[in-house]
Amino acid sequence: MLDLAWQTVKARTSGFIGAFVAILCGTALVAACGILMESGFRGGVPTQRYAAADVVVTGDRTVRPPGGDVLAFEHAAEQPAVPAALVGKIAAVPGVRAAVPELTFPAVVVGPDGQALADRPSLGHNWESAVLAPFTVKEGTAPNGNDEVVLDAGLAARAGVAPGGQVRIMTRSAPVTYRVTGVVESKGERQAALFFSSATATALSGHPDQVNAIGVLADGDVAGRIEAALAGDRVTVSAGADRSAAEFDDVSQSKSILAIIAGSFGGYAVLVAIFVVASTLALTVEQRRREFALLRAVGATPRQIRKLIGVETTVVSLVAGVIGSLLGIAVSLGLRTAFANIGVVPADFALSISPLPLAAALLIGVGAARLAAWSASRRPSSINPVEALGEAAVQRKDVGRVRLVIGWVLLAIGAAATTVPLFLRGQLGAAMSVMATLVLIIGLTLVGPRVVGGAVRLLAPALSRLGVSGYMASANVVKNSRRLAAAVTPLMLAIGFAVVNYYSQTTFTAAVAQETNRSVTADHVITGVAGVPAEVVDAVRQMPGVTATSLVRTQVITASKTGDSVDVNRGAANGLDATAGGTVDLGVVSGNLKDLVPGTVALSKAHASWEDKEVGDTVEFWFADGRPAQLRVVATYEHDLAFGDHVLSAADARAHTTAGMDSAVLVKSGDVTALRELTSRYPGLTVTGGVAAQDRSDERTQFLLNLVAVGVILGYVAISVSNTLVMSTAARRREFALLRLVGTGRRQVVRMMRAEAVVTVGLAAVLGSLVGALPLTLLSIGFTGVPLPAGGIWVYLGVLAGAALLGVVSIAVATRLSLRAKPIDTIGLRE
Repeated sequence: MLDLAWQTVKARTSGFIGAFVAILCGTALVAACGILMESGFRGGVPTQRYAAADVVVTGDRTVRPPGGDVLAFEHAAEQPAVPAALVGKIAAVPGVRAAVPELTFPAVVVGPDGQALADRPSLGHNWESAVLAPFTVKEGTAPNGNDEVVLDAGLAARAGVAPGGQVRIMTRSAPVTYRVTGVVESKGERQAALFFSSATATALSGHPDQVNAIGVLADGDVAGRIEAALAGDRVTVSAGADRSAAEFDDVSQSKSILAIIAGSFGGYAVLVAIFVVASTLALTVEQRRREFALLRAVGATPRQIRKLIGVETTVVSLVAGVIGSLLGIAVSLGLRTAFANIGVVPADFALSISPLPLAAALLIGVGAARLAAWSASRRPSSINPVEALGEAAVQRKDVGRVRLVIGWVLLAIGAAATTVPLFLRGQLGAAMSVMATLVLIIGLTLVGPRVVGGAVRLLAPALSRLGVSGYMASANVVKNSRRLAAAVTPLMLAIGFAVVNYYSQTTFTAAVAQETNRSVTADHVITGVAGVPAEVVDAVRQMPGVTATSLVRTQVITASKTGDSVDVNRGAANGLDATAGGTVDLGVVSGNLKDLVPGTVALSKAHASWEDKEVGDTVEFWFADGRPAQLRVVATYEHDLAFGDHVLSAADARAHTTAGMDSAVLVKSGDVTALRELTSRYPGLTVTGGVAAQDRSDERTQFLLNLVAVGVILGYVAISVSNTLVMSTAARRREFALLRLVGTGRRQVVRMMRAEAVVTVGLAAVLGSLVGALPLTLLSIGFTGVPLPAGGIWVYLGVLAGAALLGVVSIAVATRLSLRAKPIDTIGLRE
């Protein structure tokens, strides 16, 4: 059977090219997602500040709610601190030569012009931790006094100072003058380092009983022993390449985000790949009905037909899968570059490439192809040989009843799911619109022949009036509506998927901006490059007639139980002072924001209802650094798009961030000149009249990320569309030859196919637009109150133009290639 299958593949190379391309591209996409996911666990950047440390101990950033399974976890947004008492505990572990505590805090050198000398993150540390890099003194001596500092060589050069000179340094307060006692060799280009005496660093860090990390110098492998000694403490023990995640906060977050993105993106990729491969193989098998009918007529059993198709598919999918898996390496590198350009991963983040994701992608590709081959082979393998020969040249009258029932049910489910944004706001509501669209597309695919058949019967009379070519095109689309549906479906998928993904994000962003503009009533906003020192808001409040509040943008982690499973989510939150009433309008429903003091929280009305909480109840969640919280609810509010589901006291929010500063200060009334005079004492602070409730950078990054993901999937879909249209058109060579032999001119055939292409593209545009119109309309009504989604119409027109160009060009090229041979030669070719 293998020899027969191989001979068939070689003899029908053109017929298997479509399946080969679909499997190759699908495998490459899945392999790329696998590489990205593995890199989320094993990738990173070379460590710099901990280069000499054998082990690094940091706070555990993984939140795992009790009762959850192995996948029920979330990554904390901020790095939690480590109790300083653990230094002695680690030092007592056998094999440990030294346990070195490290303190890290914002520290920026201010130049002579009063501006911060920071072209990269600038951090202060205690001098003891310099041995972890190791940083060695190039000039001068170590810092001892409270007013002494050591700079790295790069920072000293930019500041133009040498040992004995003075610099002004801003940490979490106004700049203070320090004497430079030494300069150390720079270690890496990702960050600048300043070193203070132990007492000064402890005071500047603001946490006398905690440290940011503990570096371990050891003889031999002690990571396992340290983990055992700290088993009862919430810490993470990192060794080898994992030390970079402990050192660089962006690397730690990127690895977590990359794993989540790759998992979600990979799920979509697998679904689309299975869909495309199944459609392509079904078309390939359908075009060989006469061949299978002949085999059945000469005695082949249904089992042998199915086995032949399965072996042929395995041969093609193995070759395509191997090449596609290797091609996935290039795709993953391209995606990494795209993710770095939009800020999802650092520019120097290195992927981890191993045989595991490549082998998994190969297995998925072959498995999807075999499953598709089994589905496509059922009918040609079981049909009566006489019936098969009799219907080989015409399509089946209708699709199966079971298929129609499933399709109509999915359409009903998808239509119902589109109403979710009317009741559920936020990212989840926007995501449900996309999921509902996918369900609608799948349902419409199943009932496609019935829908397309009804549509072409309406179009046929008008088409037949366009001369001979129009008449032939009309007859073709009416008699072969199933073939037309196979061409319309992938174009419809591309249009609907692209339109809904883009406009759901623009509509959500517009809704957030609309609510933010309505909710922030402050006249002025003070912001800074790295944050606003907490003392600034107190200074602003000293001005007569001024109301001011700290605004601390943060995140919280929540867990909810659904049946036996636990869902863990990380969402945006804000910290405000109890005096925020004059600067913001949260749309308070119950309670009072004046009661918002440390130990309390305000919840959005929707979240409070979901958690069944009222004013006075206690709510449990986790702060941004993963520390558990049990806070009393003092108010509920409606403006959750602008402020998230949780509003904390500014002090609580600030205490659980690494920077320990405000994100902004909202000011009501006040003299802008006096405000600017105040902020001039703090380099990097600015006063604006704009609105700043939420930092929109994360949403912009998410938007661009979705565009990249959707763009890659649409690229794959576009290849499949072209593939399908070329295959279905090329399979009609004998039909074109017969038309030409009975007197039809070459130009008439070309015009006939041009008319069919217009019908194909037109139906795809209408169906794709309809499948996206319902979820987008309801999403827009639920989020912005108007039926039209936000965003320029040019994107929609561009999608339609791209789909039209792809469809028309694919059919036109395949038609002209099919007409190159002489009709008398083509009519004698076997099918």
